[in-house]
Amino acid sequence: MEPSWVETRWARPFYLAFVFCLALVMLKAVKLYLRRQRLLRELHRFPAPPTHWLFGHQKFFQENEMEKLEELVKKYPCAFPRWVGPFQALFYIYDPDYAKTFLSRTDPKSQCLHRLLIPCVGKGLFNLDGPKWFQHRCLLTSGFHFNILKPYSEVMAQSANTMLDKWEKLCITQDTTVDVFEHINLMALDILMKCAFSKETDCQINSMNDPYVKATFELGKITFYRLYSFWYHYDLIFNFSPEGHRSQELSQVLHQYIEKIIHDRKKSLKDERKQDNTHKRKYQDFLDIFLSAQAENGDSFSDTDLWAEINMFMLAGHETTAGGISWLLYCLALNPEHQQRCREEIRGILGNGSSLTWDHLDEMRYITMCIKEALRMIPPVPSISRELSKPITFPDGRSLPAGMTVVLSIWGLHHNPATWENPKVFDPFRFSEENSDQRHSHAFLPFSAGPRNCIGQQFAMIALKVAVALILLRFRVTPDPTRPPILSPQMVLKSKNGIHLCLKKLS
Repeated sequence: MEPSWVETRWARPFYLAFVFCLALVMLKAVKLYLRRQRLLRELHRFPAPPTHWLFGHQKFFQENEMEKLEELVKKYPCAFPRWVGPFQALFYIYDPDYAKTFLSRTDPKSQCLHRLLIPCVGKGLFNLDGPKWFQHRCLLTSGFHFNILKPYSEVMAQSANTMLDKWEKLCITQDTTVDVFEHINLMALDILMKCAFSKETDCQINSMNDPYVKATFELGKITFYRLYSFWYHYDLIFNFSPEGHRSQELSQVLHQYIEKIIHDRKKSLKDERKQDNTHKRKYQDFLDIFLSAQAENGDSFSDTDLWAEINMFMLAGHETTAGGISWLLYCLALNPEHQQRCREEIRGILGNGSSLTWDHLDEMRYITMCIKEALRMIPPVPSISRELSKPITFPDGRSLPAGMTVVLSIWGLHHNPATWENPKVFDPFRFSEENSDQRHSHAFLPFSAGPRNCIGQQFAMIALKVAVALILLRFRVTPDPTRPPILSPQMVLKSKNGIHLCLKKLS
């Protein structure tokens, strides 16, 4: 009787390898099953919409995500779990008491999202944790002091006027409908390049030739797609996918762009010191601040740290500033009575001129109220996430274990009817002094709160005030009813089809 193939000498290694691989697969399957059962036990006190056994809630949120989220905020008080695939769940919260408990802690940023960003932007304030985060925060906070920000208002005004000159050329013969986000996005990039690097750029004129703009947009879309595609969470699968290859190419574009600017500045400073002829710029840019921090703390603030912080400031500041200004303008277009009142306020401050200075900003009280209401209705950053380092117990007694990824939905919080009366109505008087005193301290969080609040929030508010004031002095904006924006919650809340407004030049 002939021996079976298993008994032959040449087949035994293959047989053993097959058994070993099968055992690994079985072990992994058991671990995933136990993980799912553990999540189900931990989340059983929090009801959620029905899930698909494989896709979780992915199909539920596939279209009109923000509208679906508003439905769930009304249906499930305080919070609900959102399943991403069969073995991973994100825990969404949108109650101010929940938010206060959550943000008072120092839990690390969620690895679910921020691990995906490291290849693109490195490890800076946005995704650092622990002592190194605290050290960087202390080093860079001085860069956002009022004395540093003060001259930026004039820089921002120059960039805004460049954009408005373009708009005037478009409106020479008749009122014109334009995608204002395209223009505002380039203006925001222009502002960031000047404030970060003192770099004059023609990106507002030759936008199609700017690789940085294209890379930023495309990389944001890929990262968002990866976040909500369960299989792409595995680096091996993602890196071999077309999106993974493209992500590496785009990251390289961003790396080279920022590295060249840093290299050129260091070389320039070195040459100036050799010639004993230090050139005094009109204002201190953020690169100056970061290089000073590196000079004083060289051992603990490396070139890699410098690159990561600059890159993060550019990406985060550019996207959020552009989004904030665009959505503010859209809200004012939908509410002409508030737009006109803002215009009257700025005319009372500036007259018909456009020479806007730092001292004018504090006088813009009604504009500030409108800015805050626009940030409530359409927050540029729709959510933030953390990974619990220890168990958390919420005010209603329900709790979550360590290791859970918690997502604070700023959109859900700002549209929670239990917190805001008529949340779909644009009402700037919510932020009048008398009403502000009655509001929950964590009902309005466009810049987060607690120890990890947004370091650049004052910079963003200045940009919003300058841009909207100068725009309203020269143009009246109305919505295009044929092309309403379609919300798309990427890294920053955008519109899939742009933000189209009709521009009418004012005499």
